[in-house]
Amino acid sequence: MKTLSATHPRRRAGGFTLIELMVAMGITAIIVGVLVTITGVATDTWTRSRSEIRASRQAKAMIETMAKDFESLVSRRGNNFEWLHSEIVSDGNFPKVSERQGGASAAAKVTFLTAATDRYLGQVGDSQFDKGGDISCVSYSLKYRDPIEGGTGGKNSTFVLYRSLVNPDKTFTDLLGQEDLDQAFSGYESAVDDQENFICENVHQFTLTYLVEVTKEASGGGTTQEVVRVTLGSSSPSGEFSITGNGLDTNLTSTGVSLDEIKAGRLTGVEISISVISDAGLARMGSTGNGLNEKDYARQVYHYSRIVEVPGM
Repeated sequence: MKTLSATHPRRRAGGFTLIELMVAMGITAIIVGVLVTITGVATDTWTRSRSEIRASRQAKAMIETMAKDFESLVSRRGNNFEWLHSEIVSDGNFPKVSERQGGASAAAKVTFLTAATDRYLGQVGDSQFDKGGDISCVSYSLKYRDPIEGGTGGKNSTFVLYRSLVNPDKTFTDLLGQEDLDQAFSGYESAVDDQENFICENVHQFTLTYLVEVTKEASGGGTTQEVVRVTLGSSSPSGEFSITGNGLDTNLTSTGVSLDEIKAGRLTGVEISISVISDAGLARMGSTGNGLNEKDYARQVYHYSRIVEVPGM
């Protein structure tokens, strides 16, 4: 009698089925996608933070230097001399930063007399450098050029803010007691963009707002004092503001006061406002040739301001 051996089901060969592989690949793709997204966000955040820190450092260097000069502003009453001259200067070399920007770019330029602490290369009291005097002339101007090699058409051209300081000995000879300070300073204009006058780069907008205390007639009789803001910026393309020995001289107005009231007023402070564009923003601006769109401008441009009190005049 034959005995039939029991049959056993065939074992499945080792490995994964096609469905299992597809599921695994799908999960892997999702994980990789999430990691790429997280990495992109982290990189973008790091880049933006780095740009913001650099912009903040640039702004701090400029504003602190200018604030010290304004805090030591020198002016005297009872003469026909000009002690501060500021105006808007249009520069055809400035590229278009924003798509919404129309016409030629412009920036504030200011020249004034001050008791600068870094006169004579900071060697005050050293007979080798110090030639006497304590009143210097300083001028701030914004240009678009290569900060190293000079010129305006190079690939490394950028917005550069320059500070030109004339020592007291030459200030006394050439610039002190001038009825037209801007004209007198023109003899030093060619040296403004020398490398030693470089303060910071990527500052594409430079605005000064003068805080002027004016006297107005009160409705019930008598007079009242009010501080008004007189802004010298790109919105006032032909604007000028000066301090002379006879008071203020300007063609700028402010809401609620007349031009004569401003001219008869007293300068109490200055608000320094700047806009700094990141390196990435400059690169994108150059690639488009038509300025940054509204979204990119908001992401790549940083704004800073500071109010400085000036000595009474």
